Amino acid sequence: MVVKKGILNKLYVVVVLMTLFFVVIIFRLFKLQYVEGDKYRKLSEEKTVKNDTIFANRGNVYAADGNLLATSMSKFTIRMDVESVDSEVFEKNIRALSESLSGLLGKPSSYYQKKLRNAKKHRNRYLLIARNVGYNDYVKMKSFPIFNRGVYRGGFIAEQKTVRVHPIGKIAERTIGYDDYRGGAGIEGAFADYMQGENGWRLKQKIAKGQWKPINDVNEKEPIDGSDIITTIDVNIQDITHHALLRQMEYFEADHGCAVVMEVETGEIKAISNLGRTSTGKYYEKRNYAVWESHEPGSTFKLASLMVVLEDKVADTSTVVDCEKGRIYINNRKVEDSKKGGYGKISLARVFEVSSNVGIVKTIQKHYDKNPKKFTDKIKSFGLDQMTGVKIKGEGKPYIPNPSEKSWSPTSLEWMAWGYGVSLTPLQTLAFYNAVANNGKLVKPYFVKELRVGGEVEQRFGTEVLKEKIASQETLDKMRKVMENTIKYGTGKEIYSPNFSMAGKTGTAKKYIPRIKNAKGEYEGGYYSNEKYVASFAGFFPADEPKYSCIVVVHSPKKEKGYYGATVAAPIFKEIAQKIYTSTAINNQFVSDEISEKVLDQEYQEYYQKLRKYKTIMPKVIGMSGMDAVALLENMGLKVKFSGVGKVTEQSVERGVKVSKDATIYLKLS
Repeated sequence: MVVKKGILNKLYVVVVLMTLFFVVIIFRLFKLQYVEGDKYRKLSEEKTVKNDTIFANRGNVYAADGNLLATSMSKFTIRMDVESVDSEVFEKNIRALSESLSGLLGKPSSYYQKKLRNAKKHRNRYLLIARNVGYNDYVKMKSFPIFNRGVYRGGFIAEQKTVRVHPIGKIAERTIGYDDYRGGAGIEGAFADYMQGENGWRLKQKIAKGQWKPINDVNEKEPIDGSDIITTIDVNIQDITHHALLRQMEYFEADHGCAVVMEVETGEIKAISNLGRTSTGKYYEKRNYAVWESHEPGSTFKLASLMVVLEDKVADTSTVVDCEKGRIYINNRKVEDSKKGGYGKISLARVFEVSSNVGIVKTIQKHYDKNPKKFTDKIKSFGLDQMTGVKIKGEGKPYIPNPSEKSWSPTSLEWMAWGYGVSLTPLQTLAFYNAVANNGKLVKPYFVKELRVGGEVEQRFGTEVLKEKIASQETLDKMRKVMENTIKYGTGKEIYSPNFSMAGKTGTAKKYIPRIKNAKGEYEGGYYSNEKYVASFAGFFPADEPKYSCIVVVHSPKKEKGYYGATVAAPIFKEIAQKIYTSTAINNQFVSDEISEKVLDQEYQEYYQKLRKYKTIMPKVIGMSGMDAVALLENMGLKVKFSGVGKVTEQSVERGVKVSKDATIYLKLS
């Protein structure tokens, strides 16, 4: 009895424990089902269902004439949920589907039949059909047999992505810009909020192997595409500008450069090209140098210097200046003209036309040395110390020295006179030249004309006047005349054409090599290079009633081939002007009907040949110092190699012999 009682007690304990165990299980089930059910169902859904974003297409960017500059294109990855297709439907239509895929994608029908049957056998719910399918092909595929039954019954899965394309290629790519993982640049970056649109969404369900597919066509919200930008860019002028710059950059093997064409009256940028050189010698839109890069302009700044003199009436264009023998020293620093022996006594107008450094420096020194602030204040009154305020991000800041600054030196004034010690971007320099062409009215350059929503104009941008008159009409008229004569008789005479008028100024500046610490911890730089130059040309056309202004800036052309603004940059300006004349209506300039584009292009090519094969007479350099002889011959466009030090004792080509430009002359010094 005692034994039986012990067994019963143990059974009782087991029953109680099992009962408690079942009570706990039932309680947990109740809690999961009714108390925490929503929580766990939500977690389950989060792991198997997700809300996938459908990104809106960005707005388009158009040229002024309606040409498409940038647009978004949809690309699709097409997959198939073979398992969702009824077996009878599959067998009945597999051949027709395979033939349709073959006709569109190129592979044999048998390839697709085998691929689809194998997927059906293995119950594949995410079979890859094609990648990077365009929108038109996507629409076609939706109508194929089986696929035309939709996502649920036809297994048709289309995954969309958006890519940005430029229909005109790489031309003006940097100005058109982008707004992506690289940041915001150009027009696209400046108007990103306006162009991005409103994203949509679509529900997707997780299937085997961590893959996701749309649940059905109902569970989605369509995106709203972004709005459009209408720019000021003229595709024809842009093409002309790009290829003129590229051709010259390639020949001179320059590091980088830019060219900009602006409509004088309005400030509309009609073309802008920015080219940088790669390690392989190719060129592409590397940076927006025209907007971003602030640098010493060199002789193109002489326009501002001469305008100060005329405005203050301390001298006139007829005032005679003694340029001496082409070399003077200011506080032991040399100022030198490119012409050996100098220009002697010439008028101030001629100083500008031949770009005499000595002449302009002596003029500014004479009248402003005791009151340099008067000079700098007048320069600032032209607007040269202000940014243009162009909407594109990253505009470089101009710099005009102030006599009250600690950095002001005894030579600052004189160096400013010929474009050193100041800093301007090409676009800022162009805005100033444009004001001279525009009878003194300084207008803000701009790239965007309209913002459009659904084809309707939402906002218009027009001419914004920054200053009504930067100088007197008398001064402006004189400056425009000397700029026209610069091309007829001065440093720009090689690009003169009797068929169309131009006005402008050449510029050549040595590049400053900044002082930096190298990898060894040693300081290097801090000087002006004798090997690297900035060649530029700024002006407008036609000369009498200007329609367009233009600037060309080329950095570090190969010195052996040429580095002067007249040689490197001016021909680009001429080609741009010439081709705009022949392809764009300029009502205020008469061009004979007999002069066709073909004739002008031939004239340009003949000029090019003349420039590069120009015959000259070898001078006698024996007895000259080595450095003077090298400078003289290089200014003639010749290459020079020498040995020894001191004065020239031998020259490889005798005096009076005709030599070609780019010929190499060997000198012996002792």
